[in-house]
Amino acid sequence: GKLDVEIATSVVTGIGEGCELAGCALIGGETAEMPGMYEGEDYDLAGFCVGVVEKDGVLDGSKVEAGDKLIALGASGPHSNGYSLIRRIMAQADTDIDLDGKPLIEHLLEPTRIYVKSLLKLIEQVPVHAMAHITGGGLPENLPRVLPDNVRAVIDTKSWEFPAVFQWLQQEGQVPAFEMYRTFNCGVGMVIAVPASHVDDALALLEAEGENAFLIGEIQAGDGEPDVVLDGLPE
Repeated sequence: GKLDVEIATSVVTGIGEGCELAGCALIGGETAEMPGMYEGEDYDLAGFCVGVVEKDGVLDGSKVEAGDKLIALGASGPHSNGYSLIRRIMAQADTDIDLDGKPLIEHLLEPTRIYVKSLLKLIEQVPVHAMAHITGGGLPENLPRVLPDNVRAVIDTKSWEFPAVFQWLQQEGQVPAFEMYRTFNCGVGMVIAVPASHVDDALALLEAEGENAFLIGEIQAGDGEPDVVLDGLPE
């Protein structure tokens, strides 16, 4: 409700660091104290980003075709999605634990990885057909948004290591496998569709830029609306 200068400074500093990682400018902002609406240390934060692209450079998914390969970029954590479920699980679980040598809370509060600069460099050098940011809805709901009709994305869920923080969430919350992939990114923050002939070049470039890039599947011919198939899930 009341402005805390220390918290506000920390928030703006973090926003500035995010802008730097994305190569964009922080050009304005406004702060309003509303004690009648927010109580105690509560505050609301909202922001948006505007970009410009040439019309012939828009990635609308229309070039995606059967045979394209799907490359994933590793996520740094839950990426700000699924926290309603995370809070419910934390309320009934022992959270004072370490995973892979790091406290659980640090895994859950890890900032969302920003891929902008790596992806811009990739687009300059490789014919990228589509990109999907894996946010709320996971792979099953985000991938179809960038695919044309009559194709399907077939994902091999065994092609990457299921991160420890998601293993913990699934076990403690007794969350079914498909629901995990529909709620969380499960270790995949971005998916990129490229022609099969350019997979090696794309992987090499992304890894040189510091990304954890790996092949997770391919585009196959489908029938009707675009679909996602998750191979390798337990029955």
